[in-house]
Amino acid sequence: MGYIDFRSDSVTQPTEEMREAMRFADVGYDVFRDDPTVNRLEEMTAERTGKEAGLLIPTGTMGNQLSVLSWTNRGEEIILSYDSHILEFEVGAASVLSSVGYRVIHSPDSILRGEDIEQAIRPYPEDIHVPRTSLVCLENALGRGSVVPLNMMKEAYDTAKNHGLNVHTDGARVFNAATALGVDIKEIARYTDSLAIHLSKGLCAPVGGVLVGSADFIEKARRYRHMLGGGMSQSGVLAAAGIIALEKMTKRLKEDHENARYLSSRLESFPGVTVDQSRADINLVFFRWENVPAGFLENLPAQMLKSGIKISGASGRDFRFAVHNDISRSDIDYTIKTIEKELNTYQ
Repeated sequence: MGYIDFRSDSVTQPTEEMREAMRFADVGYDVFRDDPTVNRLEEMTAERTGKEAGLLIPTGTMGNQLSVLSWTNRGEEIILSYDSHILEFEVGAASVLSSVGYRVIHSPDSILRGEDIEQAIRPYPEDIHVPRTSLVCLENALGRGSVVPLNMMKEAYDTAKNHGLNVHTDGARVFNAATALGVDIKEIARYTDSLAIHLSKGLCAPVGGVLVGSADFIEKARRYRHMLGGGMSQSGVLAAAGIIALEKMTKRLKEDHENARYLSSRLESFPGVTVDQSRADINLVFFRWENVPAGFLENLPAQMLKSGIKISGASGRDFRFAVHNDISRSDIDYTIKTIEKELNTYQ
């Protein structure tokens, strides 16, 4: 059976157009740089973001780690938010692969400000006891469901550049950010030296994304990609779906955002549910449910699954639902009715 899946926007299924494009993709060997479909995707993404070059990446995590590898040297330090994907969800890869340390900034809204960055930069070379700061890592959109305004990205970028630091941005949901801000993605990309774009998160491509930056940076990242096993054969099959994601699926993200707000309003009809509106800029819905038995919350994922709905378990009383191309308004209505049915069994 098909499921209504709210666990992540990485669960999106390829569209029929993508499946057909993959079936008939013109392919080659990307390690030899003669896969025409990969080359086209990389060129398109670079042009779309205003960067010199692009590199196909199997995952967003690899894109982030290639950037850290390319911008840093062993024993240096990167500046990033306490809840950034690079720190929290990439298995400590930067410390293992790049041998760099983490200089963590705690900000209530997860946005790195110029003042935060100034204070986090180590006094190198004046103090021989401390590591050299070499990279600032940003995100947009943030994993917490909010976006970083352009003026704040500029502030962080300008501060970093004033200290001779490079900036990498995790852009797993960068097209969601551009949609929410009402700007062209180039306006976001101009305030970062490298940008890792995920085409399989909410954009329906089955695998991968593109890392963009200067030509020199991409050449260095390409070598590291091969080192990490990311050089793929006939990867135009994947790039064919990525092209459709870039050309078409980026244009419909507003619908996901609107459906997320619709889901929020329906959830708030339940007594005790509070949606965190400070994290409601894109397609993610964060909500807390008070005044219900803990057993109801613990059992809700298993009970919902019986009705064909997949949700992640609660973190205490907190939930996150992700809305995407495979979730319609009618799916949301059915989900609300199912939750209501389960709730009634506890009352």
